[in-house]
Formats: sequence, structure tokens, C-alpha cells
Amino acid sequence: MRILFITSSRIGDAVISCGILEALRRRHPQARFTIACGAVAEGVFTRFPALERLIVFEKEKYDLHWFRLWTRLVPHVWDIAVDVRGSAITFALGARKRYMLKGGRRPGRRYAQLGAALGFDPPPLPVAWTAPEDDAKAAALLGDGPVIALAPTANWDGKIWPADRFVSLFHELRRRCPDARAALFGGPGAMEAALAAPVLEALPDAIDLVGRLSLPQAAACLRRARLFVGNDSGLMHLAAAAGTPTLGLFGRSKASEYAPAGLRTAIAVAPGPEGEAPMQGLGVATVATAAFELLGL
Repeated sequence: MRILFITSSRIGDAVISCGILEALRRRHPQARFTIACGAVAEGVFTRFPALERLIVFEKEKYDLHWFRLWTRLVPHVWDIAVDVRGSAITFALGARKRYMLKGGRRPGRRYAQLGAALGFDPPPLPVAWTAPEDDAKAAALLGDGPVIALAPTANWDGKIWPADRFVSLFHELRRRCPDARAALFGGPGAMEAALAAPVLEALPDAIDLVGRLSLPQAAACLRRARLFVGNDSGLMHLAAAAGTPTLGLFGRSKASEYAPAGLRTAIAVAPGPEGEAPMQGLGVATVATAAFELLGL
């Protein structure tokens, strides 16, 4: 049995789609999967247990990327074809069963929308896959003591909680968890490094993991953390999928759609209209209270 799964070019959306992907794998344990995704999200799927082929594509002018992807998929007949991008490509492929999920923004949790579209009730939570070598690297990097994972970066300024408040928050958390160390997470590139730099400078004993990990390694490290606190980002979704107690910070993005989905999650939301509230309005005390409640402290 062969299943095609076309998913997002963004890390967060790709992670959210992993819930239905894992549910399909469990429903069809003998199936082999071809996954097509954007380059940034590639690492989300490299450890997927039933992976036969991973196709990475980049957006091109005039939507040529869809044509190039179609040429790579059309030689096969698929038992199931799933497209969470909302394109029409699956209708131009040989498939016994098709699921084309609507694209665009609409009310409701995204992971629940995906689950409902494939008939899963309750909708499956996102998951994160790692390999033994990822877990070994995480153990070497983080050691055995309690770790508070901080992710002060995001893909645009409106989502970013001020760096000095991450510092103040960690000091509040360490008052109740005196043995805790901070671990800073962020993606590759100069912009991510610049966003994390003030926090690293203020917390000189923090573990600097910014731009130093593959996505499976990041998932393995996050799984070892006692708590994750971060902006609405791919890392936030990855932490929740890894099973880490995850506190997501929201202001100019909608928690009603993109709150972290996991077994132990919470949100802290800036005051104001949903999706329009400035992150500067979110106080340290509010976030600390949500963190303590999540940890049961």
C-alpha cells in the first residue's frame, strides 16, 4: 500500500499535520509513505518510521513548483493521497482515495480541522519522531538536571515577546526550581541568533542551542526539558508534539487557531483583540503564573 502526503513548507504547520500522518500510519501499518514538503520543514519528517521517499520542493514563480512536483508523482498510482496544502494536485494524480484539505485561515484549531477532514474522532495530536542518535545527542547536551527551554525567536516581530522578559521570567522560575538551567532554542541564521543574543548575554550559564540542531535533535532536546516557554513558532509546536509541558505566548497571532496542541500545554495571551494585541502588553507575572500552573508549582 502506498500513501502520498503533501504538507506544509512551514515548520509549525508541518508539525501540526504530523498528527494525522501518524494516525494514518497506525491505521495502515503495512503502508509505505511518500511525503512532499517545503525545504524548511524537511527535518520534521526525516525520522518518520514508514517513510519510503521524501520529496522537498521550493516555491517558484507562476506556481511552477506544483507542476514539477506533479511530474515526480504522476508515474504512480496511490492508494491514498492527502494534500493538506489545499492545492488541486491530487485530482491530477491516479489515486484510489483522495483527501484535499482546505487551505487558508478559518476559525478553529488547525490540528482539529485536519483530523476532522480525515474522519478521525477525536482528532489526533501532533507527534515528533526522533532516532536513538538524536536522543543520545540530547542527553549529552543537556545532562541530567532540570532544563527550562526558552525560545525567544519567531518569524516576524509581531509574535516576539521582549527578550528582557524572557530573562526575568527565567529568574522567576529558578526561584522555585533552583537547580534549573536555561536552554535557548532558535533556528539557523543571523536573524535568529540576533533575537536570542540578549537572552544569552543576560543568562551566561544558559545552554546555547540556537541554530545548532537539526529538527529531530531539537525535538529530542525539547523532550528532555521540564518546561518550554516560547513565542508562537515552529519550535513551540515541536515542543508540544514532543510531549514537553509547553507554554505558548500569543499577541498578534490567534491562539484559537494555533495554540500548542499536546498532552500538557497552556497559553499566555497579551490583552487586547485576538490576533491584534501587542506582545509588549504581556507581563512577566502573567506568564510566570501560567508556567507555575502548568508545572503544578
